[in-house]
Amino acid sequence: MHMQKQFLLIAMILSTATLTTAQAVSGCQDHCGDLTIPFPFGTKEGCYLNKDFLITCNASTSEAFLGDTQIQVLNISVEGQLRISTTPAYDCYDQSGNTLYSESTLELGRFPISYTKNKLTAIGCDTNAYIQGLRAKGMYATGCISYCEQMVDIVNGSCNGIGCCQSSIPKEVLQVYLDIGSFYNHTYVLDFNPCSYAFVVEESAYNFSTLDLGDLRDVVKFPVLLDWAIGNETCDDALTKPEDYACKANNTVCVDSDNGPGYRCNCSQGFSGNPYLPNGCKDINECEIPSLNQCTHSCQNKMGNYTCYCPKGYYGDGRKDGSGCTRKQTISTQTGAIIGVSISLVLLFLAISTILGMQRKSVIKSRKEHFKQNGGLLLQQTLFKSKNSTDAAKIFAEAELKKATNNFNKDMVIGQGGYGVVFKGILSENKREVAIKKSKAIDRTQIEQFVNEVIVVSQIHHPNIVKLLGCCLETPVPLLVYDFITNGTLFHHLHDSAFVHSLPWEVRLRIAEETAKALAYMHSMQIVHRDVKSANILLDNDFTAKVSDFGVSRLVPFNQEQIITTLVQGTLGYMDPEYFQTGILTEKSDVYSFGVVLVELLTGKKAIFSECEQKSLALYFISSLRDKSLFNILEYRVKEEGNAQQLERVAKLAQSCLKLQGEKRPTMKEVAEELEISRQQGKQSQTKLQFNFQDQEYLTL
Repeated sequence: MHMQKQFLLIAMILSTATLTTAQAVSGCQDHCGDLTIPFPFGTKEGCYLNKDFLITCNASTSEAFLGDTQIQVLNISVEGQLRISTTPAYDCYDQSGNTLYSESTLELGRFPISYTKNKLTAIGCDTNAYIQGLRAKGMYATGCISYCEQMVDIVNGSCNGIGCCQSSIPKEVLQVYLDIGSFYNHTYVLDFNPCSYAFVVEESAYNFSTLDLGDLRDVVKFPVLLDWAIGNETCDDALTKPEDYACKANNTVCVDSDNGPGYRCNCSQGFSGNPYLPNGCKDINECEIPSLNQCTHSCQNKMGNYTCYCPKGYYGDGRKDGSGCTRKQTISTQTGAIIGVSISLVLLFLAISTILGMQRKSVIKSRKEHFKQNGGLLLQQTLFKSKNSTDAAKIFAEAELKKATNNFNKDMVIGQGGYGVVFKGILSENKREVAIKKSKAIDRTQIEQFVNEVIVVSQIHHPNIVKLLGCCLETPVPLLVYDFITNGTLFHHLHDSAFVHSLPWEVRLRIAEETAKALAYMHSMQIVHRDVKSANILLDNDFTAKVSDFGVSRLVPFNQEQIITTLVQGTLGYMDPEYFQTGILTEKSDVYSFGVVLVELLTGKKAIFSECEQKSLALYFISSLRDKSLFNILEYRVKEEGNAQQLERVAKLAQSCLKLQGEKRPTMKEVAEELEISRQQGKQSQTKLQFNFQDQEYLTL
């Protein structure tokens, strides 16, 4: 109950944080308990603008509700916001595996949730939360995943996916349905986290605490901020109908709603009150309010403004945020001032020249330090040993890449994701088109690993792998320079409306085979990609596959078969569930991700797709195989052009790649060989599958 009282206290504090004085229509009830009810809201006909603004007041409890609903209203602001309270969804388990589940729904009429003030928040260590429902322009869905194994991993106040996660709310949300679940029924965290919780909450009103992992069911209310507006018209349209125009007061400003249709009325600057009532906006006497009065000496209030004055013998605007008041000078003092200013200008020029010189030296020193910190010396030594090799990576100067990208102009951005930004550039030396990846961060403890990766990857010459040309180490975070591939990504050709159904089945199968061969080649060099997905498979003008984005790849030492990582990285929908659970990275992690890409090629669906609710493509595919409904989910062009036996063979290959246990998955070399056989099979071959596909357990992330 302590947490509940805390939320209510925060809501009360927020409800008083306004300069305007709320007003009701004369003779109408203007309070319900502690709630002030300003027009256009009211408790009965004649007191509100229309039925959308009805407030129902329970006289016995002094609680207010929105219209005829059970949505409790905590605060109403004439600036266009309405604070309500909501309940969380929860999913709880006990030692016997029994579950206690409660969903949460919210029907908001025509007042949408504020997309700037609220967050979907989920709490738990084995938790996946989804929110879906109606927007003014159709359906929406979003969600987040929270996972942890022990309490020491969790940080108070942090909702980064470890114990707590958050997701933004889209615009124009009028209906909310919260669904919550877990991967393992809290089996591994039951002693300290028996429940998952999900709720929409005003972001400034909630701060995550590890204590919340215990039991939040006693916290029955969370504050949520709604946006309200008048009607369905813009300001320009409303002004053409003066009799219906809601801004009744003088000195008002009309503002179009940015969260759905309609408009709001505000008092003009220098006025406060209720702009929806005649004479509702009153002049503010700024001279009497210290926080608004910027005068250094004398202040005179005016309608909607105020003026500052300097005392006799002084000049200036008299404002703290302006020139203030300065004593007037005599002729002799003016001459002295001119001499003083001249000397000051000379000294200023000398100071600026000195500073610019020091800055140039500082920039050069900074570049040298970055070069050293980013492993430049180690890379130079390694390149010197292989100086006769034509495959050696080139070390680019920062100035060269700035020139190639027009100083990293935002118009040159061709890709952006969780790991960084990719720019298109043209090298002045040979007019070669390149892609320059600017990562967001680098682990300084892994510099030697980074240098080894640059050396190894730059020496890769494979027709289906994007060539790494070199890097720049003079920047805070290293820049990687790749060949530029012209025809977009496989993701675009499969899922963008301009390309959907454009790839023939034979081309899809060839892309799959080429990708598999590229990954098999990488694995033979002990490189695990770690982020295999259709967005990282580029296509040239001949639709030849080029595997890209080694930003999160890892080198596996030749005496090891796996790497234990402290930070699980990858893309939701493609990530190996075994790697996600254990943190152990192997070549079989790439096999799982490739399996998802193979299913994308078969079905034309995204790895996480929506049919009324968000679904995992891998889980959807496995379920279809079990139900013997494979051909129902294949894309129509695939069904039209592919041989039934050939499609079944490729589907079974995808099934084997998606096995829960990595050791039961084929190697990428075996996958590539199987795809080559499938392509040769054509419409006549009846070659049997080489792997065992009788698996009974699958899991997706």
